[in-house]
Amino acid sequence: MEDEYIYLIKDAKTNPEYGCKPEDRTIQQHIDHGIINLDKPSGPTSHEIDLWVKDIMHVKKTGHGGTLDPKVTGVLPVALNAATKALQLLLLSPKEYVCLMHLHTKVDEDRIHEVLEEFTGKIYQLPPIKSAVKREVRTRNIYAIKLLQIRDNQDVLFRVECEAGTYIRKLCHDIGAVLGCGAHMAELRRTMAGAFKEDDTLTTLQDLTDAYYYYEHDNDESYLRSIIQPIEYAARFIKKIYVKDSAVDAISHGANLASSGIVKLNRNIHKNNIVAIMTLKGELLAIGKSLYTTSEIVDNETQIVVNIQKVFIAPKTYPMMWK
Repeated sequence: MEDEYIYLIKDAKTNPEYGCKPEDRTIQQHIDHGIINLDKPSGPTSHEIDLWVKDIMHVKKTGHGGTLDPKVTGVLPVALNAATKALQLLLLSPKEYVCLMHLHTKVDEDRIHEVLEEFTGKIYQLPPIKSAVKREVRTRNIYAIKLLQIRDNQDVLFRVECEAGTYIRKLCHDIGAVLGCGAHMAELRRTMAGAFKEDDTLTTLQDLTDAYYYYEHDNDESYLRSIIQPIEYAARFIKKIYVKDSAVDAISHGANLASSGIVKLNRNIHKNNIVAIMTLKGELLAIGKSLYTTSEIVDNETQIVVNIQKVFIAPKTYPMMWK
């Protein structure tokens, strides 16, 4: 995606006196605008993990991207301070899990394959009684289910990539109902939450504790820098629009984005897409909803083209050029 841009103003430059490339932030700035790809252990709640990270890192605020039940393990992105505002990107992003489902009676292997395929695509789910959302039937997309292993025609290990808000425990129950034998979720591990994956920068609470110790006692920030990902990482797979320096402060003060402030953007932006607004230094300035497609944005000269929803750069970071 990164090289799929239409350049609207090829000679646009950014002033090095304002803002900062993400990789050039001080360690404190890196912490304040960082997200940790944490490997959640079985036992604690996601909220407890937040509090532990807050205590370890000595920060004022933490938040996680997508709650995991206490017994569920795996990818739990935890945002620090200013980066907590970017959690919306993670909450809306696709998730991937590896699940062990136990069937209540033995079922023919071919039938298991057949039913799993039936659950690929759009499904209907009634959230469990103990859930954080209103209990009403809703649609969710199952992007892919891959059967990994079947043991004794009763224990089924599978990988599922799905839309945010899909209840895997309920998915197992529904699969069991279609099989006619009943089923329940025996174990679950999340392997992906948006841009954060199991095999990419995953860290444990102990790793984080050690990294902060080296930073605090040995003045060695290298471990923390490698563990904490910049806030921009959360927008890794979000369609992007890059803006002139002159547009940054106006957006920081709450203005929506006009086409006149754009330098380059992704080719495949559609109406109502959530887009990331970036500075020319690669900083995440804001996220918002696109009002037009890429071609329509290119053709507009002064119209508002993105309704800004969240802003991540403080006012006066860039000079005011809009009055």
